[in-house]
Amino acid sequence: MAQNDIGIDLGTTSVIIHVEGRGVVLSEPTVVAVDTDNGRVLAVGDDAYKMVGRTPAHIMAVRPLKDGVISDHLLTKEIVRRFLIKAYQSPIVKPRVAVCVPAAISGIESDAAVEAVVAAGARQVYLIDEPIAAALGAGLDITRPQGHLVLDIGGGTSDIAVISMGGKVQSSSIKVAGNALDAAIVRRVREKYHLVIGEKSAEVLKREIACCTPKAGFSASAVIKGRSLDTGLPRRQTVVTEDLYEPVEECVSQLATAVHGVLERTPPELAGDILTEGMLMTGGGALLRGLDLYLSERLKIGVRAADDPINCVALGTGKSLSMADRLESGFRDATPGIGRR
Repeated sequence: MAQNDIGIDLGTTSVIIHVEGRGVVLSEPTVVAVDTDNGRVLAVGDDAYKMVGRTPAHIMAVRPLKDGVISDHLLTKEIVRRFLIKAYQSPIVKPRVAVCVPAAISGIESDAAVEAVVAAGARQVYLIDEPIAAALGAGLDITRPQGHLVLDIGGGTSDIAVISMGGKVQSSSIKVAGNALDAAIVRRVREKYHLVIGEKSAEVLKREIACCTPKAGFSASAVIKGRSLDTGLPRRQTVVTEDLYEPVEECVSQLATAVHGVLERTPPELAGDILTEGMLMTGGGALLRGLDLYLSERLKIGVRAADDPINCVALGTGKSLSMADRLESGFRDATPGIGRR
């Protein structure tokens, strides 16, 4: 791969950029702070994330991607442009860029992603499906005639795919992932404790004390702050792992059902490979405690998380450019004016 090849994991909650020869060079939240009075972008990434829930009325900290797809084209172009300038330091040579997209993305949505990257300065753009990128980033040899089952749990979507011989055999994408877990935790805290908390607090609870199943043998507590529904005043509250079993299980049960549906459509020979090899989990959601045990029990197969689940997609996206001739589906040249694969 050339030194000016870049892989972008353009996610709902974070953008991760991999540059050949340098590794992962940027990982920041997919958040933009905008002055609504004049439309000016004030900050992106980490700087904008600090403003979430803390801005005056005329400043909005927004996420330009929702459920894995672009909801605000202009802000997405701006965040990609700024991140590429920050990550890529050659003003002379325009890079080739591979961008990962959800497996079930529509043509209009994928065109929007391509336009954002081209506007940011790329000379050529490729799109790769998230499960393919995740498998490559985890080090799987997907070019052989052997079945691999991958579950990539991002912020907005979870993508499932059975992969063999460089392409997808079966796949599915559902809008149940990290953000859905956060929302479920917000609802649970509101119902149980009459306390309103923000997405940052819910994310802290998910990361620090949430668990899928008591069988994992994990229990912890965390103190959060929010606004009391009873008094309208600020209040602290201690939340324990056991409080969150129900909302977490509601979400991961939908994941298990989606994976089961993909397995039902998988050819018998590949299903036999998966029974032997098990399922690989990638994405930030793979770090949820007890998820491997829960899914293994539901699906009757082995389940493991990748060694570096958060960066897997970005690593695989960067790696895909050097394997273009061996990827049969889920990878295509999407540069405007060039024939697509």
